[in-house]
Amino acid sequence: MTSENGAGKPGAHDEGDAEVIAETWRYFLEDAEDLVDPAVVRAAYAQPRLRELCPGVSHGVMFFNQGTGYAGRRVGGEVRATPDGRYRVRGPVTAPTTIAVVDTLEEAFALLVTTLPETQER
Repeated sequence: MTSENGAGKPGAHDEGDAEVIAETWRYFLEDAEDLVDPAVVRAAYAQPRLRELCPGVSHGVMFFNQGTGYAGRRVGGEVRATPDGRYRVRGPVTAPTTIAVVDTLEEAFALLVTTLPETQER
């Protein structure tokens, strides 16, 4: 059974982080429309720095982990839809305040990238 964050995929624990991250992105891009709006996933995936991270979803909101499994550490902020059809960018995790409210998902995820640590540990 696959959990909401894409973990639990058969064989995932046997693969390296890069393969697990790629497989998790594939899952969200192709099979997770019941968990998260596909437009959200596509907008996040369009950001090269986010593609390096392992995505997860909670209550329809994507988040990003540096690393996989129990060793993964949540980094950056999050994007949430607002009632008026815009997007609130919050973050980073250590200081979850609203950074901005923007009109498009593309703007929101480009801004979210700015909440990531300068260097990402491997």
